[in-house]
Amino acid sequence: MLTLGTAVGLGPDGPAGSNNDFNMFEEMDLAAKLAKGTALDPQVLPATTALEMATILGARVLGLEKQIGSLEDGKRADLIMVRLDRPNAVPLYGAISQMVYALKADDVRDVMVNGKPVVRDAKILTLDEKAILAKAEEYRAGDGTR
Repeated sequence: MLTLGTAVGLGPDGPAGSNNDFNMFEEMDLAAKLAKGTALDPQVLPATTALEMATILGARVLGLEKQIGSLEDGKRADLIMVRLDRPNAVPLYGAISQMVYALKADDVRDVMVNGKPVVRDAKILTLDEKAILAKAEEYRAGDGTR
């Protein structure tokens, strides 16, 4: 599909298909490795393409490539900052390969959405995390229909 120029995006497909973790790092890693294993070709889906599928190509699938998917003038400033001081992040040979194959969701330190900080030092700034977790526990303890 990619070689034909078809817009191919990458992302979690909901709680059931993503095993409840919505982890884009895992999705990039899995997509690249599954493609390699299926094609029996270690170069079939390079890390750069997996990252593009999670960013600009994913935005193209949604018809939003003029607004999101890359850092450019006139686009929303959506970005993450990751920690590189953890064992899984060293040594760093190539930044893109590191993002796709080595980094984990727990390595995300800061998140900006449309230029506004929503996570700083791994702490959510825009939601009441304790209240959300309490509500989730309430659903778990009940019948789940509320």
